[in-house]
Amino acid sequence: MSVGLIWAQTSGGVIGADNAIPWRLPEDMAHFKATTLGRPVVMGRKTWDSLPPRFRPLSGRRNIVVTRDPRWAAEGAERVGSVAEALELAGRPTKAGAVTPPAAAPVEPAAPAAVWVIGGGQIYRAALEHATTLSVTEVDATVDGDTYAPTLDAGWQVTEDSGWLTSTSGLRYRIRTYTR
Repeated sequence: MSVGLIWAQTSGGVIGADNAIPWRLPEDMAHFKATTLGRPVVMGRKTWDSLPPRFRPLSGRRNIVVTRDPRWAAEGAERVGSVAEALELAGRPTKAGAVTPPAAAPVEPAAPAAVWVIGGGQIYRAALEHATTLSVTEVDATVDGDTYAPTLDAGWQVTEDSGWLTSTSGLRYRIRTYTR
């Protein structure tokens, strides 16, 4: 199964601050949705908690949440204890009661991953060894943060680059795809 990781980061590698994204970039949110729609998404419990309640679970996606707490449960989420368990579960059919994508959910052709890991920092680092594709939005901003993107080794190569664009929020950004 192909595994993708998707995140937005500053040039300094910041992806979050106080369990939130420290910038507003509507184009990245649209890219995130188009890329992950119709696919299982794997996230840590803190990432789940950071989603506004009206967006939990993420619609049109199987929501798999990694947490060490065996008692944790949330409607529309499937709990697992590790990233390896999450990836194994993502490859199996959904169980009764789990949120399943609508049959006609559009999937962007450029989204090659069968499952997308969507955060946070610890989950990205644990999943990186399994990944075949990365979709990284680079935000041209300097912000303080407490959560960072994983460090990529020389095995990752940029295979697509949108070039620098300007968001409706005024921030410059670019979306890059990496493969190894």
